[in-house]
Amino acid sequence: MRRRPPDKKPTWVRHTGMGLEFAAVVAGFALVGYWIDRHYDTSPSGVLVGAVLGLIGGTYNLVRESLAAFKRFERDGDSEPDQDEQD
Repeated sequence: MRRRPPDKKPTWVRHTGMGLEFAAVVAGFALVGYWIDRHYDTSPSGVLVGAVLGLIGGTYNLVRESLAAFKRFERDGDSEPDQDEQD
């Protein structure tokens, strides 16, 4: 079995990471908004603003990483070896 270089992760790991990162950004901003609501008694505007900012930031990051993956795919071709090549 061939070993991948450390910087080459399987495609499913990169995609899973992008999805988890998107969810974490949205949740993080919503939690900051929740803290602002509790601290300044502004419910529910802090959570809404935090969630919207998280969605915007997460979408920006998701698009940026997707474009980088597409450029990497165009440059290197298919990064996943076939099942026959793994043996």
